[in-house]
Amino acid sequence: MATVTLSDIRTARGRIADKVVRTPTILSPTLSEQLGVPVHLKLEHRQTTGSFKLRGASNAVASLSAEEKARGVVASSTGNHGRALAHAAKLEGMRAVICMSRLVPQNKLDEIRRLGADVRIVGNSQDEAQQEVERLVAQEGLVDAATLRPSRIIGRARQLGLEMIEQVPDAALVLAQLSGGGPLPPALLQPSRASVPEQKSLAFRCARGGDEGQPRCRPTG
Repeated sequence: MATVTLSDIRTARGRIADKVVRTPTILSPTLSEQLGVPVHLKLEHRQTTGSFKLRGASNAVASLSAEEKARGVVASSTGNHGRALAHAAKLEGMRAVICMSRLVPQNKLDEIRRLGADVRIVGNSQDEAQQEVERLVAQEGLVDAATLRPSRIIGRARQLGLEMIEQVPDAALVLAQLSGGGPLPPALLQPSRASVPEQKSLAFRCARGGDEGQPRCRPTG
């Protein structure tokens, strides 16, 4: 992946400014009292589709050529990414196909269908859903959203990081939760390196374990 500059991030933000919400960052009195330092929360659950993934999906779709938009886009998803991609494609007047396993909850399927996407239920795992993506790319010429990863990263983590630093410019530590992993924490941090070089980031991932099989959250780096 090519080096992403601050100019690239700002260009991407301008590209999708009318497609996403600039979510608030608020001070949490409870966490601040417990930890003895100011703790701010970035409220991405207030994003139009309920998660930060709309940022990346919107930037990726907006970056497609006219020929690619005419072909449509396809992705495998367990929920949030599919919902974001369906919404972004609808705004562009594009066809979107979201491949999901039978394990995805009905409410997520209903919401993606409400946004106009074609939902394909395939197998009992994400791997099987991805196989359907590959079939549709080969047979129907749809654009695989997985190939748009660089645009998603610019649109997602780095724009989010830019907003956070603008809202809390003196933040000393950025904490981010992970699901599937990826470059979210360093990408979040990139926009602030020049102004706050000592700033650090820490990612957490939840795993089953411990007493009674309850989830535990632990730092991953």
